[in-house]
Amino acid sequence: MQLTYEFLAKRIDHSLLGPTLTDAELEEGCRLAATYRVASVCVKPHAVKLAATILDGTGVAVGTTVGFPHGANATVVKLFEAERAMDDGATELDMVVNIGWVLGETWQPVREEIGAIVEAAHARKAIVKVIFENCFLSPAAISRLCKICGEVSADYAKTSTGYGTGGAIHEDLKLMRDVAPPHVKLKAAGGIRTLNAALAVAGLGCDRIGASKTAEILDELNVRLGNKPISAGQVSRGTRDSY
Repeated sequence: MQLTYEFLAKRIDHSLLGPTLTDAELEEGCRLAATYRVASVCVKPHAVKLAATILDGTGVAVGTTVGFPHGANATVVKLFEAERAMDDGATELDMVVNIGWVLGETWQPVREEIGAIVEAAHARKAIVKVIFENCFLSPAAISRLCKICGEVSADYAKTSTGYGTGGAIHEDLKLMRDVAPPHVKLKAAGGIRTLNAALAVAGLGCDRIGASKTAEILDELNVRLGNKPISAGQVSRGTRDSY
């Protein structure tokens, strides 16, 4: 792969999901995302309108979560969350599967729920990233979820919320890329805090990377490439970690 700034920056979903983040910190994080020209922000649902206002015209997409972080909401509630988020300006939805259903191999409801969210999102030209929470799952369950994502035309399969016991494990990503059909892209999330970690998962086929250490990662990349540092982002480095 040819390493350029855009190659990596446009893979990053700047994560602003920490439970203690204030509105001021969320606003600061959105401005950091615009400064660093990343792919998107992933904000807490109540902040979608704020993010959409700040990021309008910047080329940075607004994303949020559905059923986060445990996936235990009723499907009808997840659908309401999705619709409300899109009403507020979100164009990317990161939804958590019902982990208990997956562990119990209750596959039909899992498929129907993912399919319902995907259908609602695609009707409004939004995309869906399906969060598996791989740390709780067997390789067989991960494989089955990848196949379901393909069957219902989900846009991305995503490793984790960042709030489980594990994150973006390379072995899991290799399995997901092997099993998921080509039209299902991969998002790595959980524990990606350095440039080398980000490049490693990109090399495994991830088109998106969830990260809260965006400024540090991209500043180090600019140094490596011999580019001028993006000093305007320095003031936003106090944003508390969520991944």
